[in-house]
Amino acid sequence: MRLSNKLLMIVSLAGLALAVAVGIFSNPTPPKPEPVALPAQAPFATYIGGGGIVEPRSEIIEIGTSVAGIVRAVLVTVGDRVKAGDPLFLVDDREARAELAVKEAELAAARAAVEEARASHKDYATQYALVRDVTDHRAVSRDDVEQRKNAELLARAKVDSAVVAVESAQAGLEAARTALELLTVRAPIDAEVLQVNVRAGEYAATGVLDTPLVRLGDVTALHVRTDIDENDAWRFTPGTRAVAFIRGNRDLRAEMRFVRVEPYVVSKTQLSGTSTERVDTRVLQVLFRLEKDALPVYVGQQMDVFIETPSPATAAAPAAPAAPAAPASENPATGGGQ
Repeated sequence: MRLSNKLLMIVSLAGLALAVAVGIFSNPTPPKPEPVALPAQAPFATYIGGGGIVEPRSEIIEIGTSVAGIVRAVLVTVGDRVKAGDPLFLVDDREARAELAVKEAELAAARAAVEEARASHKDYATQYALVRDVTDHRAVSRDDVEQRKNAELLARAKVDSAVVAVESAQAGLEAARTALELLTVRAPIDAEVLQVNVRAGEYAATGVLDTPLVRLGDVTALHVRTDIDENDAWRFTPGTRAVAFIRGNRDLRAEMRFVRVEPYVVSKTQLSGTSTERVDTRVLQVLFRLEKDALPVYVGQQMDVFIETPSPATAAAPAAPAAPAAPASENPATGGGQ
């Protein structure tokens, strides 16, 4: 009996050992996941890090229309280079062209009325001139002279009225031409077409749109708009060196040149997705110039930016405030009056 108990204990311990071994070897420690892309390393000893976004030198121009209507034709495609004044798209202009034809006819009629009024005035002026200097009222009565005089004055007034009508018709024609011109949306500057969000047959609305009809930008040079956390804004010195890395490839980097500081601190809109990121942070925006051929980047692409700052050893310490001078009426030793 004692032997069987010992044998049972040995079998139990062997089973327990086997279970532990199976548990250990069947659940190996998982390897550490490799990052998709290694983060960029700052090239400066002391620096400010921030997220940047690539934008055109002119910033992005969001094109709209001042007159709503059905789009008749889109004249550009993405990637086209346009000059200032080049047409981008046309809004249906049939009604405006009909109105223009009416105004042109009204102007022609008004000009003809001027010629008619002038001819009539010339006739009345001639009739009045025949009797104006006659002194013998037996040949021409005084009433006849007055009637011809008044008829000449009335004809002259009709000429003036007809001239004013021509000016009014001319103004109406110019207004019709302006209304027609507004239906052709044109490029405000020399730029490249970055995005086209409207097609022929679609309705183009006025006002501020969630999706602009067309986006343009001058990409002959690029800017990187960099967000500096408000807590680091005091460390930034305008004109210092900055380096941009393409997000996802830390081997692609380029030096940038300082352009300007946007002096108004704004709410942060570019989110990197890190767990420690706060959305209630305000940032100082700094623009740096990035040569177009320096990196293979596109407008709207995010960048990792590092801005050099003075090292703590070389940074100038703030001067201690001077002690206020004692009034002349006080004794420096006792603080009391003399």
